[in-house]
Parts: sequence; structure tokens; C-alpha cells
Amino acid sequence: MTLQRTKEILSDLIAFETVSADSNLEIIHYLTDFLTALGARCIQTQDATGTKANVFAKLGPEMDGGIVLSGHTDVVPVADQDWTSDPFQMVERDGKLYGRGTCDMKGFIAAALAFAETLDAKQLTQPLHFSFTYDEETGCLGARNLVDDLSERGIVPDIAIIGEPTEMRVIEGHKGCYEYTTSFIGLEGHSSAPDDGVNAAEYAARYIGKLLELRQVLKSRAPSGSPFEPPWTTVNIGLISGGVAHNVIASKAEVAWEMRPVQSSDADLVKRTLSDYVKRTLLPEMQAVHSAANITQQAVAEVAGLEPMDKNAARDLVAELTGANGTGVVSFATEAGLFQQLGVQAIVCGPGSITQAHKADEYVEIEQLELCCRMLDRLGRRMTA
Repeated sequence: MTLQRTKEILSDLIAFETVSADSNLEIIHYLTDFLTALGARCIQTQDATGTKANVFAKLGPEMDGGIVLSGHTDVVPVADQDWTSDPFQMVERDGKLYGRGTCDMKGFIAAALAFAETLDAKQLTQPLHFSFTYDEETGCLGARNLVDDLSERGIVPDIAIIGEPTEMRVIEGHKGCYEYTTSFIGLEGHSSAPDDGVNAAEYAARYIGKLLELRQVLKSRAPSGSPFEPPWTTVNIGLISGGVAHNVIASKAEVAWEMRPVQSSDADLVKRTLSDYVKRTLLPEMQAVHSAANITQQAVAEVAGLEPMDKNAARDLVAELTGANGTGVVSFATEAGLFQQLGVQAIVCGPGSITQAHKADEYVEIEQLELCCRMLDRLGRRMTA
């Protein structure tokens, strides 16, 4: 019965076209109304535009702690993908449910809602929270907003289960994803008089050189026994642009780059080293020639990693609920690290495979949803015992 109800709810959720570039308010209203009807106390947090929102809901007793079931409402675009059916109309075929977001990750949200319907909130011995966010696909922006709000309110659950598609494997760690665009403003001029200008492209190249130095330093900082591959924090230069012609001193340049930290201290080291290099070396040299020269940096995304912990009640709980004999790590980022930073013990476990995410004809296997429903049913029995 819970599986059938999950499928019905999932069909509703897929019909909301919650591509990250667009508003998600319709689905948030649906989720809020759904949970409110079950007696949940709901909090919404909006972005600066007022077109996106999170909902954080609570069932059960008024006390601290509790367990969070967490998922993101946004999906990646379908433009230029060759779908065999309407991506925003769920289709069942050969034991699979097709549609944008079935796997990543509305399947888990649907299972969580169907699970909520089975509960008598008065019987819960601890709070059960539901966290549904915006813009995970573009940098976990909604979760960052949500976690800040929870911190201000003094709401710190004990455990968070983030239902990203892991084929119901228990995932206790993933690297972070920090993406930046660094812009350089110099002074153009004729290439025959390089000392009269400030070549933004050259300063961008020196900045890249510092990043590459840090890349080597980070390899030596790999934690002992790191389960990741590679085991250290990586740095990637994704895009370099600047200049207009061979014989013109470049007045503008831009570097798009990222790092994937295995530990937060690595991210701190990179940011601190680069900031010092800019302030003490590059900027003084540039502004000695042209006072308006500048270097600015835009943080496109700062998604905290989920660091494996020796003691993790979330890992132990979900391993018990699923019967898993071991845990693993993954290369993709999730919102789990943000909950961990809040002081919540977090784990990633959800239906579907990440190999199906973001593709045309995205699907989740019905068998995977059934396994998720069983896990949540066991959770319910535990929370009402």
C-alpha cells in the first residue's frame, strides 16, 4: 500500500516543472499543504527573489533532536535531451518509473510523504522532520539558506538522512564542491610598451600558477586511510578567458576553477593562501601601475563535503534499517555536509542510481522505491516503539 501511494505522489511531483532556473513555489505549496494536513508545523524560507523556497516541517513532540528526511525539489533541465516520453509526466514501463526527477530525487520525497501518511504523530517518541529545498543542482543554495535559518532558530536535529540516489547503499562520505570565478581588471595598452599597462591575462596566469602549486601541496595532505579516489583534495582549472588580440595588453581576464575538498581544513588552506597571495603580491603590483586595477572572486558554489566520522549515529541507524553490512563514499556532492556543519550526524541513502540522473529518460526502478519504503516503515516502527 505504501509503495502504491508513493507512486501516486511521485506522479504528482514529476508534474511540477521544477528546473533550477525556474520557481519552485508550486511544489513547495503542495508539500506544505500535504504535511500541514497531517498535523506538521511548517517553516518556509525564501530566497532573495521570493520565487524559490524551502519547507522544513516537524511531526511529533515538541522537543529537541529528532530525525530529518531530506531532499531537494529542483531538477536539471531537459532542453536538448532526446526523451521518448514527456519528461514531466511519469510513465511506468518494465518495472521502471520514467520522468525528470524520478531518480534525482523526487522518488525519495514521494516515499517520505507516503511514509508520513502512515504515522500517528501522537505516537512518535521523538520529532520527525522533513526538509525539502531549492537549488541543490546549482550549488545547494536552498540548503545553505535553510541551515542558516535552523541555526538562528536553535533547531538542531540529531540525525539527517539525505535521500540522494545511492541504490539504497549507506553512504557516509563525499567530497565537497567549491566553485569560483576569479576576475582580473588591468589596464590595456599597446603590446610594445608592456610596462605602461597592467596585463590581466598575465596576472591570471600567475594566479593559476599558485593554484597548481596548491594542488601539489594538497596531495601531501591526504588523510591517512582516506576512502576517496583520489584520496586528496583536487583542484581543476575549468575555463580561462581574457584579452582581445595578440598586440593588445589584456585589460580583462577570468579564471573559472574548482576544488573538491576531502576535509574542510584543505578548503580553508586554499582560500587563505590565495587571499594572501592576491592582497600581498598581485594587487600591490597591479595597482602600482593603475590604481583602479582589481581582482575579485565570485563564489559560484561552496558545497561542504560529508566527512566520514568514527562515531555516526545516522550511519548506524540506516545500516540497521537497511540491513547493510558496510558503508561507502561517493564522488558526487549532496546537502549532507551542510547538515554535518550544523552539528547533525548525516548519512546519504536513497532509491535509484546516480548513473540515471541528469539523463534523457531518467528513471527509478520500482524495486528501489519498495526498498526505500521498507526502510522508512522500519524507521516508523522504531520511532513509535
